[in-house]
Amino acid sequence: MNPVRAAFSAECAQLTEVLAELVDADLDRPTDCPPWTVRELIAHVRTGVGRLPDMLAAPAPPHAEVDAAGYFDSAKFTPQLDAERIAGGRRDARQMDRAELATELDRAWRATDAAVAAAPPDRVVRTRHGDAMRLTEFLRTRVLEVGVHGLDLAAALDRPPWLTPQAATVTADLLTGGRPAPAGLGWDRLTLIRKTTGRTALTAPERATIDAAGFRWLTFGR
Repeated sequence: MNPVRAAFSAECAQLTEVLAELVDADLDRPTDCPPWTVRELIAHVRTGVGRLPDMLAAPAPPHAEVDAAGYFDSAKFTPQLDAERIAGGRRDARQMDRAELATELDRAWRATDAAVAAAPPDRVVRTRHGDAMRLTEFLRTRVLEVGVHGLDLAAALDRPPWLTPQAATVTADLLTGGRPAPAGLGWDRLTLIRKTTGRTALTAPERATIDAAGFRWLTFGR
């Protein structure tokens, strides 16, 4: 199995297992992705992991125009788009109870996995932003979103992070462009992901080490 597809499947399966253990009261907890609650963030993730079947059913663009890092270009994430995204997550969340959220997430990611498995490895798809991307590159963005929002959900639920090693590898590579963090930071992959996505604040010594090394990473909204 393609390593990116393997990471996507592993992370989605892990999240589905966690959701099956929740109780109704868990769903109304706030998250660090305001204004979403746990319920609404799960609905948002479900939408994100379910995009590819329709994308693969559409005609393939002639060639790729952006990679996974280019997908997260901040110019695409306008206030209007953010408002629509938040409203969509809230609307979808209201339509599902706890069991349905878990069932729908499981159905969505498995449909995506099956569609990816049936597609040619060099397939190009068009994103909701209108960008043409290679299938594997778009799937990398899904791994990052499931993994990072999984950290948000774990924090909201007072649980240890469940980020899988496969997803951590893909996500860290995307965030840093494949470059290692400066050795002086002493970060493992989980710490790197938390720090570079703003889930954990940088310390003053870390900022000094980063500035001295010229270390930069992908930036995007929460």
